[in-house]
Amino acid sequence: MCSDSVKETAVEVRGLGKRYEIYSAPQDRLKQMILPRLARMTGRQPKEYFREFWALKNVDLTIARGETVAIIGQNGSGKSTFLQLVCGTLFPTQGQVQRNGRVAALLELGAGFNPEFTGEENVYLSGMLYGLSEKQLKERYESIIEFAEIGDFVSQPVKTYSSGMYVRLAFAIAAHVDADVLVVDEALSVGDVRFTQKCMRFLREFQKNGTLLFVSHDVGAVTSLCSRAVWLDHGSVRMDGSAKEVVEAYLAEQHVLDRKAQGVSVSAVKKARARAKMEALDVVDVRLEELKGRNVTQVFEFDPDADKSAFGAGGASIVHVALLDEDGNPTQILQGGELVTLEIRVDVHAQLSGLIFGFYVKDRLGQRLFGDNTHLSYEDLIEGAAEDQFRASFQFRMPVMPVGAYSIDTAVASGTQLDHTQQHWLHDALQFRAVDSTMRHGLIGIPMLRISVEKERSVA
Repeated sequence: MCSDSVKETAVEVRGLGKRYEIYSAPQDRLKQMILPRLARMTGRQPKEYFREFWALKNVDLTIARGETVAIIGQNGSGKSTFLQLVCGTLFPTQGQVQRNGRVAALLELGAGFNPEFTGEENVYLSGMLYGLSEKQLKERYESIIEFAEIGDFVSQPVKTYSSGMYVRLAFAIAAHVDADVLVVDEALSVGDVRFTQKCMRFLREFQKNGTLLFVSHDVGAVTSLCSRAVWLDHGSVRMDGSAKEVVEAYLAEQHVLDRKAQGVSVSAVKKARARAKMEALDVVDVRLEELKGRNVTQVFEFDPDADKSAFGAGGASIVHVALLDEDGNPTQILQGGELVTLEIRVDVHAQLSGLIFGFYVKDRLGQRLFGDNTHLSYEDLIEGAAEDQFRASFQFRMPVMPVGAYSIDTAVASGTQLDHTQQHWLHDALQFRAVDSTMRHGLIGIPMLRISVEKERSVA
């Protein structure tokens, strides 16, 4: 009988590791098969003709039923190996994997397909590998083909398919196997936009009842889909936490590595203080009563001492960020649709050429909604010297925001749009919360200039 904790766990791995033997030459593989045995028979210490490579080592993770978890990391960090071990297509060198429920996977392109078989034959082959009966597959066949949208190609060998058609058919099958756990490894990076949107709608529906493991280099998709992220680095868990925080830490680290590869000294810094919680204002603005029923957004003041993830080379630092109304005054209440100015003040500490100031507005999951920078607005490079101070201003109409928490990342860099060094990137420099909204759908609402309805023709 299963305990409650087992019932609530979808996937659990303990001490998981996968080792590969890397041979320098083909003949070394033959030597390894024969010579060590002969050495042991003669009482000598056997010699190894390979070098070890641990794709994963000592990974411990528990994924609860109903969770959506992203696995992120650089190429070669062990993401795909981890997913294959979870799915059972690889066997671990050490440790164990416990799965509760049926697992469906979209791993390597066309994995599980026989290239000589037609699309129809592969539907039955893959479906049976997932544990469906022939009767169940016959009942779902038309729905699978309709989802895949590959037309007459279903009767052709899949070796004639494009990469997009492979993904369409593979995703369509996985969507119809009633999986408890769905594993997706970069499958959505291939294919047209319309089908990708269709897959995303399915994934969001699947999230309501199923467990989703998701690998993607698209951090927007990660923060949009996933509540939790696990950062793998050289086969080990580097960080495990909320998708927003893990993605921010990962991006900061990648920037450091990119700049170090170019000989630029950059560091990633995270202050030790506890993160300041986003709470309601102590003083309630008198306009809130007047704005009842409309979009109401409360803006929180910039706190330079609050805990924020920051990174950069340190040649300049952001010292103040403010959101100003049309008259240039700091604002604490917004409706959406009015002109606002985001003001960023920067102190320069060294001689810098080609200063670029920018920002991103993010939702509570860290998904970037909109942003801009100063690069295209200035033909001449902006030069900065030690002890200079700059004020960058971005004026725009504030979109209408759904109810929820938001934040603004601000940054100052030097160089060009294509090749630059981040001097200071400040996550969550300014925070705000939409407490009431006239908007009900989408990520942001665009204020309408005019809405009208006119009768073009009447039968009366």
